[in-house]
Amino acid sequence: MESDRLFEPLRNAALSAGRLRTAVAYPLCPTSLGAAVQARDAGYIEPVLVGPADRLRALMAELGLREGELDVVDTPDDEVQAARAAAALARDGAVRMLMKGSLHTDHFMSAVVARDAGLRTDRRISHAFVMAVAAYPKLFILTDAAVNIAPSLQEKADIAQNAIDLARALGVERPKLAVLCATESVNPAMPATLDAAALSKMADRQQIRGGDIDGPLAFDNAISREAADQKGIVSRVAGDADILLVPDIEAGNMLYKELTWLAGAGTAGLVLGTRVPVLLTSRSDSMQARVNSCAVASLYARARAA
Repeated sequence: MESDRLFEPLRNAALSAGRLRTAVAYPLCPTSLGAAVQARDAGYIEPVLVGPADRLRALMAELGLREGELDVVDTPDDEVQAARAAAALARDGAVRMLMKGSLHTDHFMSAVVARDAGLRTDRRISHAFVMAVAAYPKLFILTDAAVNIAPSLQEKADIAQNAIDLARALGVERPKLAVLCATESVNPAMPATLDAAALSKMADRQQIRGGDIDGPLAFDNAISREAADQKGIVSRVAGDADILLVPDIEAGNMLYKELTWLAGAGTAGLVLGTRVPVLLTSRSDSMQARVNSCAVASLYARARAA
């Protein structure tokens, strides 16, 4: 895929971190187990399979893997218990990252965010897609299209900070974050534009650190300098955004799927705001997207440990 070439520098950089031990929760289908193995073979993770040992070893045999080739943590044949066991490994420092297998997303994330799991931080948990589109000259982050349904202003501030921290971990010295709305004008009848203006000022006051924030910006203003110039927008961010922050999960989910299915975007996905990187893969994700996610997570984990 042409757009996926933008991920090559990240994949190469992640190799220098070595393989990070990663708990893979309930990988009981060929796609989820195969992705973990492919990411291992590529040099990004050392999978620790968490689930019913008999079924895991049978699937390993189907895929041509040797007995003992991968570490297995035996649990009852129950998604919830496997997810909790994987989270406990991360809490106890036995692994550096978590990865969703073939279990239901709600079961996986419930185990991650549970208060007694010990993986939450003071910051709101959010999700970020790192995306590559042939029509845009660099990688960009789309957030949040998977976790927060209708975030408040303070939650958007955390989502913004999470994304800025990720972009910096991926090598962007001072990320440019565009707060997307339907218009570039502040309109009291459109609450998202008020949030966008507030986020911009919060960044000016160092309540959100490490990047430049501007909004409200419509999508065309955020990614096209020509469109921004036509509207007379003077901005460090407009036309050159590294991060697109959406107003709610519906806008984010639609934008993500449009870019993926119509524009052929290359992708990687990561849950942020937790004590360890969490790879939240989808059943529809390609194998390359899963491997990209492991590379991105590896770089993020290394940056957090520095």
